[in-house]
Amino acid sequence: MTFGPATRAEGLAHMEAFIPRMGRCYAAGRNYDRGPGQHRDVSGLSPWLRRRLVTEEEVVMAAIGAHGLEGAEKFVQEVFWRGYFKGWLERRPSVWAEYRDGLVRDLAALERDGDLQRRVREAESGTTGLGCFDAWVQELVETGYLHNHARMWFASIWIFTLHLPWRIGADFFYRHLLDGDPASNTLSWRWVAGLHTRGKYYAARSWNIAKFTGQRFAPGAGELAEVTEGLEQLEPEGLPELQPLRKARAPLARVPSLLLVTEEDGRLEETGLEQVEIFGAVRLAASHLRSPRGVADPVAEFEAAALSDIARRTGVMAKPMRAEVPKELVALAVRLGVRQVVTAYLPEGPLRDWLRLVEPLLAAEGIALCEWQREWDLAIWPHATAGFFKVKKQIPRIVAQRQLL
Repeated sequence: MTFGPATRAEGLAHMEAFIPRMGRCYAAGRNYDRGPGQHRDVSGLSPWLRRRLVTEEEVVMAAIGAHGLEGAEKFVQEVFWRGYFKGWLERRPSVWAEYRDGLVRDLAALERDGDLQRRVREAESGTTGLGCFDAWVQELVETGYLHNHARMWFASIWIFTLHLPWRIGADFFYRHLLDGDPASNTLSWRWVAGLHTRGKYYAARSWNIAKFTGQRFAPGAGELAEVTEGLEQLEPEGLPELQPLRKARAPLARVPSLLLVTEEDGRLEETGLEQVEIFGAVRLAASHLRSPRGVADPVAEFEAAALSDIARRTGVMAKPMRAEVPKELVALAVRLGVRQVVTAYLPEGPLRDWLRLVEPLLAAEGIALCEWQREWDLAIWPHATAGFFKVKKQIPRIVAQRQLL
């Protein structure tokens, strides 16, 4: 899989090219990992969708327009998984906090354990000797992408065969994936490990890998662990209780504002931006917040290009800024004399964590942090309370409502 520029125009072109395959072709071929450069039956839209340079709603409606809801069912469901994961994490924000803090603990333990360091180094360099796994490492590092089925096999092998800490594996993905998303990445790894849905885990099996890689890989007897249980013992208390969805403070019209452009939403022109009195704008680079270990250069470069494209399309001159010292953003807001900082809704993840540090500093200066929230998310997230089935049941209703608008 190769990716073009991180622009809306490129994402739309990518979407248009794949529309004919969003129906039966996708349903029949989506599970096949055909190898680097051969992923013809999956869209490859995820780096643009993750930043909403192209929105989930646009892609769903394009698929339905070409194939009907029934004909595009599998494709549409896969797009809805993105909203499900985000909504699930919004309802249980402590799961993100535990991943973030647990990773710090895991990395500290890694520093103290020479044997673990060696095994993690072999896994991350693709020198384990397990052919399929090592090939996926190479593809991930070189392209910033892995087929979804390969991601599941990879995570299962990392956890159950190589016996490595799952959070360090999730961090490895997050540092390299161009489409890396805190909700989808964290919860997918938890699902494989048996932590997301209690009693369910994902076991990589040789026959399955052989079938869905077209016999490119077929791990031999004994190469993959026989998995009989997940990692439920790591969280004996089970999942935390559901929390109410966070209600964002909406921007006020005709109030002096600082616009914050982030990679969380590349379609600010759809938000109500025209009603806000913009005194200044910032392109906030935040991909480095993904991991204490730093991110791959292509991830930071894709983010930078996306931020430039978003700012250009909104017609504002945006100052580049790196999310580092919170006071830097506050000082700029004070200097411009604004009364609110406005941005797209910031879901659970590292950027939300950073802005939690900024928000009280802004408030101390009489400046509010305000967010635009999408109706698409508000339609999905209330149903993301347990497994995906509850969201899946709502798809026809949500689609019908959006088509009437």
